[in-house]
Amino acid sequence: MFNAPRPAQRYASAPVNGLGGSFVDENPLAASIYDDPWSAAPSPSPQPIPSVTSSLSSVLAEATVPDSYYRAFAVVDTTNSGETSVNALSRVLSTSGLPATTVEKIVNLVSSRSRVSKLEFFVALALLALAQSGKDTSVEQVAARAAENSLPEPFLHLDTLQPSTSALSSPYPTYRQATLDPWSVSRFGSNGGGSDFAAPRSATTINGGAASSLAGSGLPREWWKTQETVDVTIQGQQGFILNRYTVYEINTEHGAPVHRRYSEFAFLWDCLVRRYPFRLLPALPPKRVQPDAAFIEQRRKGLARFLNTVINHPVIKEDGLLATFLSEPSFENWRKHTAVSLEEESVSKHVDRIEEITVPSDLEDKLAFVRGKVGPLIEQWQRICVLAERIIKRRESAAVRIPPSLRRTYLPAHFTFPFLSPHHSSLDDHNHDHIPGPASSTTSLAGSLSMLSSRTAPSDDLESDDQADLARLTNALRAVVEVNERCWRGDECELCDGVRQGIAHVASHTQRQSDLLEQRTNALLYSTLEALKSQRDLYIAMRDLFIRRDRLSVDNVDRLKKRVDSNSMKLEGIKAALKDGWQDDADRIIGLIEKDQATIATLLNRRVFIRASMWHELRVVLHNKENALLSQLVQNLAHDEQAFVSSVLADWVSLGNAVEEMPYE
Repeated sequence: MFNAPRPAQRYASAPVNGLGGSFVDENPLAASIYDDPWSAAPSPSPQPIPSVTSSLSSVLAEATVPDSYYRAFAVVDTTNSGETSVNALSRVLSTSGLPATTVEKIVNLVSSRSRVSKLEFFVALALLALAQSGKDTSVEQVAARAAENSLPEPFLHLDTLQPSTSALSSPYPTYRQATLDPWSVSRFGSNGGGSDFAAPRSATTINGGAASSLAGSGLPREWWKTQETVDVTIQGQQGFILNRYTVYEINTEHGAPVHRRYSEFAFLWDCLVRRYPFRLLPALPPKRVQPDAAFIEQRRKGLARFLNTVINHPVIKEDGLLATFLSEPSFENWRKHTAVSLEEESVSKHVDRIEEITVPSDLEDKLAFVRGKVGPLIEQWQRICVLAERIIKRRESAAVRIPPSLRRTYLPAHFTFPFLSPHHSSLDDHNHDHIPGPASSTTSLAGSLSMLSSRTAPSDDLESDDQADLARLTNALRAVVEVNERCWRGDECELCDGVRQGIAHVASHTQRQSDLLEQRTNALLYSTLEALKSQRDLYIAMRDLFIRRDRLSVDNVDRLKKRVDSNSMKLEGIKAALKDGWQDDADRIIGLIEKDQATIATLLNRRVFIRASMWHELRVVLHNKENALLSQLVQNLAHDEQAFVSSVLADWVSLGNAVEEMPYE
């Protein structure tokens, strides 16, 4: 009941479950198992390859986690996503000074995926501390120490943790050049939270003074280079059990960071949509009772896209409430002491004669043409987002499925997980492949993971089982170098030394390849994919705008005109009759006529304003953004991919030169 999708929220209607819903009945964001999990289920759909995180959740139980665990995790989880990569975990464990064999054993014990959760990371640190103290390195030992609430603390040299040395360096200049400052002084005027922030920003024209010529774009020259950027990160949970909420940190390019909760985002959205009902305004991601980490992360990205859209809108970016939202330290206290105006934009702004003339006479035909395209465009861009995310996820997990022999090396056969029983004959995957269970009656961790790695589909478009994770491959190669440190001959062996040095070069090469792949995947996930979703959100906002226009542009001008005519005829009759007190009746009728005529004039001006606003949103906002930003996205993607491939090629060339002199005899 509580987790059902929010009903389509109409303008000025009572909210059902939050204020930030879309103005459409169906939600195209619910189609992907990866993307925007706004489904009716309490949690997003399961990942194609289930993990053992749920089984490890009972290992630490209610034990107190040392602060050193959190500090180590914060080093590798800079985005507060709650997870990190296997490569990052391996790099942290390597700072302990333990042999690569031990590091490889710990990594394989805690995770079989390309990503490592915070819980798995903590278990790995506990295993590392046991190994440093010479104790048995097993998950059972960690569970026993956790039951005693005495988790061991490892000795790590995090200050020696080397950053990724394989950063992509594109030879092309960046597109973003902040030469203009759209954050004008008027937006952050220090008026103590007065009416300037409480009311919409007034302007002489509806587009804030931008050029209105048909030939121009209506935006500053090369406006895409000066787009403002807002970052939204998750700060954590606050409140009690029944009233817990997520706190988000908003970082702008100007001013100190501020902290907001979802209800404050919803308040901002509700005010903006009431002030600017005829503007392109993206919808907020929904709210859910007891959301999981995946839902919160997707919602964070949706909130970031919302803010980045409104602060770059040529009209809405000048709103005083928006400026307050991005700068006021305590938005809740500000709301308590400030009366916020919900006056519609058309009341305080007017359309000058030149602006009115530039609106084409066939505007309705143009809008109808665009409206016919919006639905198919939303459908296709949603499909593009889903496919792009799947491609990125597959690139990230291109080496997740470790060969069963490698998985069995360090996994204890007596460590059993009931949820991976032999009765699980199939697991959901992209193509719903049938995955048989192990033949034995007793399910071990090794057998369970082997079951997850096996595939029977002859034409699966995912990577095959033969390709190992690069980070784990690096650990295995370093372990080989350690084991072969001495030759059986006992003396100096040039053959063994030369081959061992070559394998060490290969390990360094796979480390750099892992760094490159991880960095490129993160760039695609947090930059390219979000740009694609913004393109989709743009068309969803346009569809919502059409729906708002249909609902809110209806007025009673015709009825008022009929009433004016009726009162005028009544007035003529009163004047002709000349009865006692006719002057008082005539004055009353004249007052009613003048009031209706003033209302008619206001409504007619509002009609002109709506037409001018729709033309502005179509010509200036939609037309420019759907083309210029898409060109920027494609060019940046091509340049970044070229830089990535160049770095990979350079790494292979470097490896070839390093192993050229490896001996044969």
